[in-house]
Amino acid sequence: MFKSGFVTIIGRPNVGKSTLMNNIIGEKISIMSDKPQTTRNKITTVYTDDEAQIVFIDTPGIHKPKNELGKFMNTEVDSALEEMDVLIMITDEFNKVGPGDEFIIEKIKALKAKKILVINKVDMFDQEAALRIAAEFDKYKVFDDIMPMSALKNYGIESLLKLIIKYLEAGPMYFPSDYITDRPERFIVAEIIREKALMYLQEEVPHGIAVEVEEMKERKNRNLVDIRANILCEKKSHKSIIIGKEGRKIKGIGKSAREDIEGLLGSQVNLQLFVKVSENWRDNSYLLKNLGYIKK
Repeated sequence: MFKSGFVTIIGRPNVGKSTLMNNIIGEKISIMSDKPQTTRNKITTVYTDDEAQIVFIDTPGIHKPKNELGKFMNTEVDSALEEMDVLIMITDEFNKVGPGDEFIIEKIKALKAKKILVINKVDMFDQEAALRIAAEFDKYKVFDDIMPMSALKNYGIESLLKLIIKYLEAGPMYFPSDYITDRPERFIVAEIIREKALMYLQEEVPHGIAVEVEEMKERKNRNLVDIRANILCEKKSHKSIIIGKEGRKIKGIGKSAREDIEGLLGSQVNLQLFVKVSENWRDNSYLLKNLGYIKK
């Protein structure tokens, strides 16, 4: 009996949602960073084996919005909770049960879907801490299962997949067996560039940047793709930080991004990056639409 269904991944910022999803799929679809609120869009990926097809929906970390972009991110979470078969909430030792967790629990407790709490990053703390966290969450009587995991180390992922499949019902294959995401290559390319910028930049800059791919064109008769992209920032002072002394920082971002993009596309890449100042873009509805954060 072949099973299928939809699984939403939810949690506070920086608990490892994207790491888990990427490692399940075996491809980098969602970008990863130690900065909170790295994921901005709802991203769908598909896992298929001989037993089942699981459609995963990765969501932005739930947080109190401070601008239009923040409101959009929370809207993405709400839409991901509308129709699903299983919900996975991820936490870790560093996110002890607090107001943010209680807000999420209140949000999901009435949902009919099966609920699994994943205690992530267990490679970074001892078993007693994991048991303590499990006991703290278990008192809310919301979760059907609680399990430890290290998404980064691939510990517990196979067990999680088996548990999800157990909860799914018989169903069709919604997507071809080799299909892994609903996002176009252009979107993933922009996200890879943003990930590298997050790696290179200081704390005050990352949330004020976005990436816009202006051109992505394959040269005829050559295994080469030309990509022109803009890194948008909100302040002139941020522009100089992104470029760096003698252009070293923007060169580092470009080199690191190009390597990942070449792996994604399976071809050589000529990547040109430019930095543009767009003040208050996170509250600019027109720009947010063009960047794909608000539906046109």
